[in-house]
Amino acid sequence: MAFHFKRLKIPDVILIEPQVFPDERGFFMETYRYSDFAAFGIKERFVQDNHSRSIKGVLRGLHYQKLPKAQGKLVRVAVGEVFDGAVDLREGSPTYGKWVGVRLSAKNKQMLYVPPEFAHGLCVLSKEAEIFYKVTEEYSPEHDAGIIWNDPGIGIHWPVERPIV
Repeated sequence: MAFHFKRLKIPDVILIEPQVFPDERGFFMETYRYSDFAAFGIKERFVQDNHSRSIKGVLRGLHYQKLPKAQGKLVRVAVGEVFDGAVDLREGSPTYGKWVGVRLSAKNKQMLYVPPEFAHGLCVLSKEAEIFYKVTEEYSPEHDAGIIWNDPGIGIHWPVERPIV
């Protein structure tokens, strides 16, 4: 298998470490293979790829799309480093309203799977960052929604004092 999958405190949010093949020229890695993800239980199909670039201190989120267009996301960082957070919005879930966060970077090459019905956000820790993410539903403006980044009921510990939102 080309990936190592690790469930986080919210078990449906999964940290993914790809197998990296470095040599004197650089490196090669697969960033997604349906059969490996499906074998672990991530069976959604990704239908859209997004690319975002931000400078240090930018905080994007918390974004989500409402049902029936809720998006699952597979997030990775190609340049720089970010703190990436996910909040469970699934009513009736034992982790409803809870959050998890990880550092993703070009150096660690880890990815984060955020299931549908989760809010997602990130803040840039490096001089700049480029983030690539796949989503399981196309963007739908009429289903687009958000939660303020510093919602006290959620209490994400963002590692930035004065974010640019």
